[in-house]
Amino acid sequence: MSDDPVDLAEVRARRDTRDAMFAAAEDDAGEQLRMMEALLFAAAEPLDEATLAAKLPKGADVPDLLDRVQEAYEGRGVQLVCVGGAWRFQTASDLAWLLEDVREEPRKLSSAGQETLAIIAYHQPVTRAEIEEIRGVAVSKGTIDLLMEIGWVRMRGRRRTPGRPVTYGTTDAFLSHFGLESLGDLPGKAELKAAGMLDSRLPKDFEVPDPGMLAKLEESLTEDPLDDDSEFHMDFMDEDTSS
Repeated sequence: MSDDPVDLAEVRARRDTRDAMFAAAEDDAGEQLRMMEALLFAAAEPLDEATLAAKLPKGADVPDLLDRVQEAYEGRGVQLVCVGGAWRFQTASDLAWLLEDVREEPRKLSSAGQETLAIIAYHQPVTRAEIEEIRGVAVSKGTIDLLMEIGWVRMRGRRRTPGRPVTYGTTDAFLSHFGLESLGDLPGKAELKAAGMLDSRLPKDFEVPDPGMLAKLEESLTEDPLDDDSEFHMDFMDEDTSS
């Protein structure tokens, strides 16, 4: 044990420095929390963690900040939710009725458009021929074009079958619009029936794919990326030129 006298002034200085550092750290966390809240509040569309991290000070713990903001707004009029892997503020579901008279009227789809969108959502990646086979009628090119224009459907790739037809799937905008975090959150057959969204005249053997399986799709096993020219494609067979 050292016999050197304790320098009380030095001890106090170290303690004051430590307390100042702790206070600064708490202030930084509080400021980062305010910045996170401001970014999410002002965003025109959901923000993913990478976007948030790029705008916050270096070293900010984005997942922790998101948890803290989400906890702070729990039970309030607006809540922080994750849709399609990104975050946004939205009105609490039990208060939606307050905004019914001022909410923007959603774009209405025809019956053909609704059916086509549902088939793409539950059967993706799916080709136009497969959509027609499920619906039992031809699909107008304009129907798929409209869904792509809205931003709910996109071309995903080419099926590795003769002719390499284009396949279609849903987008993050589709998830965002319908408040889904992932395809696995799509309603199942029982939920669709309870909501009156399945026609009673459907065939007895009609089945709705398990939404849980959609979240595990392996696109690379069934598709090739789209060519640079998505409208025209020609396959050439290698000719044996040996004599």
